[in-house]
Amino acid sequence: MNCNSDCSTQPIYYRIKRYVVFGIITLIALILPFITIEGKHFFLLSFDKKQLNLFFTAFDMQELYLMPFVIMLFFLGIFFITTLGGRVWCGWSCPQTIFRVIFRDLIQTQLLGIRKNIHNKQKEPEGQILKRFVAVVIWACLALLAASNFLWYFIPPEDFFVYLQNPLDNSIMYGFLIGITAFLVYDVVTLKENFCVYICPYARIQSALFDENTIQTIYDEKRGGKIYDEKGHKLGSKPPLATDDCTGCEACVRVCPTHIDIRKGMQLECINCLECADACTPVMEKLGKTSLITWTSYNAAEKGVKTQYFRFRTIAYMVALSIALIGLFAMGTQKEYMLLNINRTSQLYKMADDGKTVENVYTFLFQNTDSKDHLYYFDISNNDIKIEKPSEPFLLKAGEKVKKVVILVSVPKELKVEGEDLPITVKAFAVDAKETIIVERHTIFIYPKKSDVQP
Repeated sequence: MNCNSDCSTQPIYYRIKRYVVFGIITLIALILPFITIEGKHFFLLSFDKKQLNLFFTAFDMQELYLMPFVIMLFFLGIFFITTLGGRVWCGWSCPQTIFRVIFRDLIQTQLLGIRKNIHNKQKEPEGQILKRFVAVVIWACLALLAASNFLWYFIPPEDFFVYLQNPLDNSIMYGFLIGITAFLVYDVVTLKENFCVYICPYARIQSALFDENTIQTIYDEKRGGKIYDEKGHKLGSKPPLATDDCTGCEACVRVCPTHIDIRKGMQLECINCLECADACTPVMEKLGKTSLITWTSYNAAEKGVKTQYFRFRTIAYMVALSIALIGLFAMGTQKEYMLLNINRTSQLYKMADDGKTVENVYTFLFQNTDSKDHLYYFDISNNDIKIEKPSEPFLLKAGEKVKKVVILVSVPKELKVEGEDLPITVKAFAVDAKETIIVERHTIFIYPKKSDVQP
């Protein structure tokens, strides 16, 4: 099918769109760790401070009930995007792809001129040892920045740069930084797209998520002719029929970073980068036609029917994503701005010197998870039980933890022969924000046997 008169002056180059997307993703990844609200990050999983920052809210490690929802959102999001848009993540958002474009297309080709033709990604550069070494050095510097950027989501930048000044005291962080940098250099310079083809597990699961309406890179056999038979054997570089549009130039083959021939049909190695579509566009433009390779679904390309974006699979994933997202926000609103763990000592109870008063000793672990300092204290639900220690509220700074030895006393009125365990509720609160910062914990108060109490 011939295109209209405007097609030759308005070709669609996916490469430029991808570069824009790459730039946006890179800026977001670099800037986001530096954006804080009241000292909290958009996302930070800090093993150092034992905290999770999510949507500018800090959660203690004891509040990691949110992580299952985060993990579910991550995987459901991958499944949904793959079912809808194929390997759009691989070609348009994956750091591996972005890093290879930076190294191969920007540094080697545009900056140093090692590769003479950006449209030929099959042939690796030879000779020019000095330039190739310089390219690796430049990429190593960028890899160090990328490794640092990755660590900023686990070590906040405000701490990261302080730790850098003390390498001996932060050898683990330096080990991760150097290790990640070295891997990125090896991956991008030596491993290259073999990582996508042989290592990345995403390629192995995509076929189970595809259907006839999944958007993918497709060669139009109706216009271009059949290059391969059903067994994958090549029939020739140019289709046998003179009426076919494919010229056999193989520009789509030379430009493919994973070294496949898209005319063979959908393949495991295809990352949906659409470099082949861009390579075909100017060739077909000279003939007054549109590219033989497009980003569409099998139904649209082969059956001529409209792609169904809203179908059972995609709707099911959207419902699951919505449920997980609602669950995440619902659980996030249950954040406690103080944490309290209650442990009993090995001694069940103790009789006071008067022989009548019963003492129970506990260890209370308080933590202020708010961003402000607060005075804390607690009450006991049973009026017959009094707090002997601590006798007054105590101050906890933001994020601070403290262990308090708590002694509760009681004069029991009625005792069972074998003793009695009395359930009690401890209500701990911030004195200056009693209405909003309050938690309840349940424990027991143990009485002695009746024979142990003096008459």
